Amino acid sequence: MNFLNRFLHNESSPGIVLIFVTILALLLQNSFLSGFYNSFLHTPVAIKFGSLEIAKPLILWVNDGLMAIFFFLIGLEVKREVLEGHLSSVKEVTLPLIAAIGGMAIPALVYLVFNYQNSFNIKGWAIPTATDIAFALGILSLLGSRVPSSLKIFLMALAIIDDLGAIVIIALFYTQELSTLSIAIATLSLVLLFVLNRLNVVKKLPYIILGIILWVSVLKSGVHATLAGVALAFMIPLKIKKNNKEHSPLKDMEKELHLIVAFFILPLFAFVNAGVSLKGISFADILSPVPIGIFLGLFIGKQLGVFGFSYIAVKLKLASLPKDSTIMQFYGVALLTGIGFTMSLFIDSLAFEDTNIFNYADKLAILLASFFSAIVGFIVLKFSLKNTPNPS
Repeated sequence: MNFLNRFLHNESSPGIVLIFVTILALLLQNSFLSGFYNSFLHTPVAIKFGSLEIAKPLILWVNDGLMAIFFFLIGLEVKREVLEGHLSSVKEVTLPLIAAIGGMAIPALVYLVFNYQNSFNIKGWAIPTATDIAFALGILSLLGSRVPSSLKIFLMALAIIDDLGAIVIIALFYTQELSTLSIAIATLSLVLLFVLNRLNVVKKLPYIILGIILWVSVLKSGVHATLAGVALAFMIPLKIKKNNKEHSPLKDMEKELHLIVAFFILPLFAFVNAGVSLKGISFADILSPVPIGIFLGLFIGKQLGVFGFSYIAVKLKLASLPKDSTIMQFYGVALLTGIGFTMSLFIDSLAFEDTNIFNYADKLAILLASFFSAIVGFIVLKFSLKNTPNPS
């Protein structure tokens, strides 16, 4: 039990689990068990309540349902960091904000260089703009205590802003035809959630019930259902004083969800989305515009955007490098932001609606770019930290 407890609370553990389930999915998809794996993905699951019915294959329940919980956790983290954390002051937020803007803009431009002439391919422009916070922080933690804490804080803040950017992108660019009735129900749910917040309601059950209604209405509205998770998170109170005691429903929920998301939701998402069939992929498929745009966007565009924009900001004295870090260590962290993995796979599923028109080459490009970003970033950081003493 002590080993299990240490593993669950180790920063690198979520990354290790993600690697394991990805390899497992690849092995299943490319073996005699591929039929079983694909049958599992498309297992029909239906929930019916009166005339309301939600029927989807398992993979969409994971992508539309469980990922809403993931985005709920991201929303809780964003709200806490903005109100009292690393994003609560202009000085603290400047460098990660500038870096995140560069880390979204340059990869998108790199992708568009290869795909601007094809109106269908253009839909994937946001795929290389994402960073997998769990994986990136997991790789960084493998380097131990020699990594300055300021670099970890910078990477975490950047990834949170990056996730917020992904949420905005999904809302603006990956929304389908809207249902007026569903939007009205979602709006009413948000109003009631706001009232609960202002009334300082501590109990979580009312928020959860209204949150479920919000999720269903958003799911039926044409807006992607994961956005319901973010909207719900912003309505959860950070601090409430009752009976001379301070309560934090937000922090309580964040703590309760952390292990569930890290060791169940994200691994399950990776398992159902990372099963890339290598059987029909040719070298020409890999070098086609979409996969090459994704790969270069993540592996080259991310590091150029994050490092380049940050370097310019430092030179212009708009911001300063994280405390006790060197320029080479900072570059190593910039490399790690190219680990798109789960977030990039998620946006890929929205952009191309899992049509598999690219014969899995688009998903393979995400995996390869994330792999190279992790390996090269780890090597650069390992080398740059070589003569750095352990903190006493």
